[in-house]
Order: sequence, then structure tokens, then C-alpha cells
Amino acid sequence: MALDGAYLYCIRQELEKLLGTRIDKIYQPGRDELVLSFRGKGGAVRVLFSASADAARVHITQTTPENPAVPPMFCMLLRKHLSGGRLEAIEQDGLERILRFRIRANNEMGDSVLLTLVCEIMGKFSNVILVNENGRIIDSLRRVDEDISRVRLVLPAMEYAAPPREARICMTNCDDAEIAEKMKESASMPLAKAVIRMFEGVSPIVAREWEYYTGRGEAVTLPLSEEELTRFLFAVHQTQEALRAPEKRCYTTVRTKEGQLKDFSYLRVKQYGAFMVTAEYAGASETLDAFFAQRDHYTRMHQRSNDLFRFLVNTSERIAKRVANQKQELIDCETMENDRRCGDLISANLYRIQRGDRVAKVEDFYEESCPSVEIPLDVRLTPAQNAQAYYKKYRKACNARKKLTELIAEGEREQQYIDSVFDALTRAECESDIVQLRLELTEQGYLRESRKAGKPPKPMQPLHFR
Repeated sequence: MALDGAYLYCIRQELEKLLGTRIDKIYQPGRDELVLSFRGKGGAVRVLFSASADAARVHITQTTPENPAVPPMFCMLLRKHLSGGRLEAIEQDGLERILRFRIRANNEMGDSVLLTLVCEIMGKFSNVILVNENGRIIDSLRRVDEDISRVRLVLPAMEYAAPPREARICMTNCDDAEIAEKMKESASMPLAKAVIRMFEGVSPIVAREWEYYTGRGEAVTLPLSEEELTRFLFAVHQTQEALRAPEKRCYTTVRTKEGQLKDFSYLRVKQYGAFMVTAEYAGASETLDAFFAQRDHYTRMHQRSNDLFRFLVNTSERIAKRVANQKQELIDCETMENDRRCGDLISANLYRIQRGDRVAKVEDFYEESCPSVEIPLDVRLTPAQNAQAYYKKYRKACNARKKLTELIAEGEREQQYIDSVFDALTRAECESDIVQLRLELTEQGYLRESRKAGKPPKPMQPLHFR
């Protein structure tokens, strides 16, 4: 999953409606996130800038993130330089994953200066950099020194230089001859991999979509046949038209059948067939806002409930093992009738048994044929004491059977309760749900009461169904 240059091109077109608006508020809700509020005649519009390694992006957002009580230093610096500034232009070089926001603001002396907020979307190297009117870096969300990179430094007072640009063709202004010539450099290579190497601004999902259309669902390797080349160029032209005409785009998210979000695109995705579930949105920013909000919510909830999941799994396994052992003991108790019979047979034949005998040979009068049976004896006990020992084992087994039956029923009820809590945890939608489950387990004695002082958890809201 990656925010490619073509998708960023769609984002830039949506952001252009903010030209002429002023920066009203600036927040930094997270270490790698910024939120700038642009206010114009239509009201305020929030734009999210993220330099997170796995979620780098910039787009209009409808969410309201929680802000720290003390704003970070970079947030304070942006407020100093950009508050009240007017957005004059948003620039993108070709389909590079870099947006430059040109902002007209006033400096400390009251003079009008043109500052540039550079948003670089480059995976783990993503960054947000503030550049002054002379092209020098004022500061950045992430400072890059020699310990991090020897190729390109990003430090205050240094001259800003764009990241090295690879020699690839731009999808929006290339012709068929240029594409065919470029494909000769990638012989004997899978088409999707060659496309990423050839074109600027093409993500893996778009490259796979082109290959899917070219090979009609089959994998394709360069060089292409004449028929395959025709279908490939047609797929490229369709994408070019979608970038030129916004009404031809189809903003799509892709998720597994279990609900886990996997990817997004500005094209209709057909390569997964029935193995994935797709959803369509009205705009590029709306797509990213929904995609990352749901994905981050899933990740955040998983992290915050991970220890509770482990506890419930371990508790369930421990209960299951205990119940299994109790059921085995209950099976062993079924021999208690034999112990009672041995006690009766010894008591009826006390006159025939001598102290020190290891075995009592008696007739089993419980059977019709009265067969002769041998009953093991303890040589340290008298015959009467041996009979009482068998009766004691019988009484102990009777008590154990009664108690084990109660314990097994109690264990099975406890197992059902833990399973119900586990099910509720898998369906938890907010942190309040997790807090309520922790509180419930604490009241039931499964968890220790937390000694941390804090606000009491918010009451759970009623569920709404449509």
C-alpha cells in the first residue's frame, strides 16, 4: 500500500479549492502528524499532514484528533510563522510525491514573506519541512542529520534540496512511442514490476491492475505480444483520462472479507475478484480519511486490548485444562462401587482371613454363580481394618463425585463467561468498551484493581442499529 504520485495529483486538485484561504489554527496531535485549519468564506477546512512511515499522506480530514496539553516545538514554530498566512499556491512537479504549499505570511518585522511548507510522501523518509523565502530550511517535523543519512541532510538553516529524482516517464504527458521504447529496457521482467520501474507516480495496485487487464487475469512477462501491448496501452490511456477528468475516477478501498483494510486507489479495482471486498467513495480525501481512520482505529484497538486478549486466552486454556482433569477424576470415581463390594466381602469373611495375608480369597455373593475372587489386602492392617479402608475409599469417592460434578458445572459456566467476554472484546469499537470490560473482570476477581488514580470511565452509550 502506498500513496502514489497520481493519487497525490488527485489530492492536489481537491486542495486547490483552499487557495486564498487563511491558516486559522495549527495543531500537532501526534509525533508525526500535523493538522492545519484553513478558513475561508465557506468556513474552516482541516488538512492533515502525516509523515508516519506506514501512513504518510496529506488530505482534507473530517476527524477531530485529540491534541496534547502542551504543543510540541515544531507546532509552536509553525504557529509563529504561518498563523494568519494566506495559501497562494499548491505545486507538484510532475507526479512526484511532493506537494509544496506556498503561503504568504508576515514575519516578526511585519514584512510580507512567501514561505513554503513542503510535504514529502516517501514512506519511512516522509517529512514536513518549512522553507523560508530564500530557500533555506527553517525547521522540519523530522530532522535528518549525518547519523540518519549521508545523502541528504534536513536541518535548520541549510538550503532545501529536493530528494533525488529517478529517470522515469510521467504518466500524464507520455506517448505510446515513449512507453514502447522504455519497455525495451525491462526485458524478461513481470509487467507490474516493470511498470513501477518505468512510470512516475504509479503505485503497485495500479500496476497490478494494468497487468490484470493486459493478461486478462493471467500473469504477464515482458516482452509483450502485439495484442498484449494494445491492451496495455489502452489501460494506460484509461488511467490518463481519469487523471484529466475527475468524473471518470472511481475512488475505491479494498478490504478482506474479515474487514481488514488492505489498499486504496483512484481506479475501480478488479484484480482481486471475489477474494476482496471493495467500497467506493466520492472523493480522494474522503477515501483516505475513511481508510486510515478505520485502519488506525483497528490497529489502536488491537494494541490497547492485546494484553486483555492474551489474558482471556490463557484463562480459557487454564479453565479448560482444569475441567478436563476434573472429568478424568470423575471417571476414576466410577470404581467406588467396587470398593464397597470389596469391603462387604471382607466383612462377611473376617473369620477366614488372617492378619498378614496379602490376598483374601472369597466368594463373590453379588454374582449369581458366586465366583471366587481375590481382594488385595494391606499386611499392616487387620482384616476388619482392611474392610474399613475400602469403605473409606468408597465414601471418599462418593464425596468426590458429588463435588466434582459441581466443580465441572461451575467450570463450564466460567468457560462460557470468559468466551462471552472474549466475544465482546472482539466487537469493542472504542476504548470505553475495553475499559468497561476491564472493570467487569476486576469486579469478578480475574484482574487486580488498578492503583492508578484517574478519571472514572465514561458510561457506555446505547448501541444504535439501522
